[in-house]
Amino acid sequence: MTKVLVVEDELKQQLITFKILKTLGIKIIFADNGLQALEQVKIHCPDLVVLDIIMPQMNGYEVCRRLKANHKTQKIPILMYSAKKVEDCDIYWANKQGADAYLSKLSHPHELINTVKLLLRKQLPNNTWQTKKDDNPFFRDSLFPLTCSLFLS
Repeated sequence: MTKVLVVEDELKQQLITFKILKTLGIKIIFADNGLQALEQVKIHCPDLVVLDIIMPQMNGYEVCRRLKANHKTQKIPILMYSAKKVEDCDIYWANKQGADAYLSKLSHPHELINTVKLLLRKQLPNNTWQTKKDDNPFFRDSLFPLTCSLFLS
């Protein structure tokens, strides 16, 4: 089964991300901080890491840099997933650390779904993890208001 590690220190954002990504039918593993993320990567060998930037103990840029510097983990795609509005300097810094993509948490949920699908297709070209659930109008029409209400509450 396809495994995605979500590194996020805020519980509300973990829930929002889980609700969005579960539509893909993948196993989702969580880490609350950068140090825990490095341990979870060793234990679970995820197919993708979705990585918050601002976290306690170790920020997302440093986690990304360490994963990309290690020959055992350097091929794992990393999506930097930030609460900040996307700025050119943030994308530049994420790319410099080796990130494969950068996305704002303020983006529509389908941006996250599509970016994760793209990165997983590159990582697992012959894998059949893809699902049609996220193309269902129910998910398309009800997921965004749900995540917005969670985010704003």
